[in-house]
Amino acid sequence: MRKFDYIIIGSGLAGLYAAYKASFKGSVAVLTKTFLRESNSFNAQGGIAAVTSFEDDPEIHKSDTLIAGRGLCEDASVDILVNEGPDRIAEIIADGMKFDTENGALALGLEGGHHKRRILHAGGDATGRWITEFAISKVAEKENITLFENTLLLDLLIKDGTCYGVRCWSKNKELTPDADSDGGEVLLAANHVFLTSGGTSAIYARTTNPETTVGDGLAIAYNAGCRIMDMEFIQFHPSGLYLKDSSKAFLISEAVRGEGAHLLGKNGKRFMVPIHELAELAPRDIVARSIYKQMQKDDMPYVRLSLRHLDRETILKRFPGINAKCVEFGYDLTEEIPVAPAAHYTVGGVASNSNGRTDIRRLYVCGEIAATGIMGANRLASNSLIECLVFANRAVEDSVKVGTLEECPQFEMKYRMDKSNRDEYLELKQEVSNIMNAHAGIVRSEEGLKEGLRKIEALKEELLARCNVGPQAECKEFYDDAAWRLLTVASLIMTPALLRKESRGGHYREDYPCADENYALHSVQRCGEEITTAPVNENYLNF
Repeated sequence: MRKFDYIIIGSGLAGLYAAYKASFKGSVAVLTKTFLRESNSFNAQGGIAAVTSFEDDPEIHKSDTLIAGRGLCEDASVDILVNEGPDRIAEIIADGMKFDTENGALALGLEGGHHKRRILHAGGDATGRWITEFAISKVAEKENITLFENTLLLDLLIKDGTCYGVRCWSKNKELTPDADSDGGEVLLAANHVFLTSGGTSAIYARTTNPETTVGDGLAIAYNAGCRIMDMEFIQFHPSGLYLKDSSKAFLISEAVRGEGAHLLGKNGKRFMVPIHELAELAPRDIVARSIYKQMQKDDMPYVRLSLRHLDRETILKRFPGINAKCVEFGYDLTEEIPVAPAAHYTVGGVASNSNGRTDIRRLYVCGEIAATGIMGANRLASNSLIECLVFANRAVEDSVKVGTLEECPQFEMKYRMDKSNRDEYLELKQEVSNIMNAHAGIVRSEEGLKEGLRKIEALKEELLARCNVGPQAECKEFYDDAAWRLLTVASLIMTPALLRKESRGGHYREDYPCADENYALHSVQRCGEEITTAPVNENYLNF
């Protein structure tokens, strides 16, 4: 079995930055499900939030984060983010990262929920692509980093609570030279495994995420014994470009509203002004829910985002990529475009401490898959990319303290692929997406969530009746196991959503529309155990 010092699962910013940092400590393998540049990080438009101006202060950034998080943020984790974020920005700038400037200084934008201009951007509206390309360039400089594309995580190699490596299905000929074009199973050992596989939002029918972002890593961590926290909080981005006859939503960055764009109802009037003091720049959960209600009121599948009152040249210079995409779809960004909310970011995830540790020794999580308590119940805009940098760096530094493994136990191969199951899996994926949209979307209810869970459980029972799946199963089939992971993620979202009889952040119950301060608690799920809760700011994440 081939061994590395570090195995990184995922090639978003968290994974790439972790790989680069880890390369100074030992050999690194980066495994990515499809291709290197297919990630939420690469597609991110808005920017990265950090205090870089004398007119700003980490305490203000902390306050904005806590307000957006609706009482579920872990103060210690937020402190780390806002205080170490500027250091990570300074570090990557020193390494060659180029952010946009204005009059010789960093150009700082404003986004929803922020009370100061602190959003750095690059390439106008291409921050994610620029910073990911920067990370790729740094990874490419390191001879001890090996990249394996088209390599899907199947399972973690765990014995006695310790992670020894990963089980993958790979089409990469370096890993599976004797396999056919559909690939084969491969086992890889490591001293440390980093899960940086992203979120779950592509489990919804309407999403801004790549279609592969369905929470494989999350389900695998859960089945391996990790605690999963706050999965009911799914952030719906307010402004996904509405495309008729398409579930895919091209993201219209929050930075567009930060430049002064207005949201208009069918009557051509702004509807956010009486709802929140920040109007269109209110936190995302409020804006997304307000758009949803306005769509219902207007009996329309979208509202309009208007920029016609803004300077055309400024808009074209600031958002060249978004404008080009709008033109491709027949719209003019400088006028009005149709937008509607779309599933965008998974706020919860695998419970981890401030160094990325999980319940399993030598298994770390970073980025969107991690639940460190930073985001609380609702992510503050542009905090995600800075979280990737800060906590990937901390995880790598922590791994050095853990040391290396002398030897790895023997693990047997146990996967096969039946290509005839592929179409059935794709049909199931579509069915699950429709269930999630219908029963666990922006607005939820007890009746809807119970019905959604009933449907998911029925699909689970059907799958169990005809094939060998689940955490304890042996000799698994590739597509059947993928289906099980998909259904697991759906349950992990809806179960705490049903339990949480209140509205908070990215979770809104029409039957319980107000927040309940007695429920300022984390939801916690662990395989084989009943769902529980945990208090905020009481060292629950002290692994």
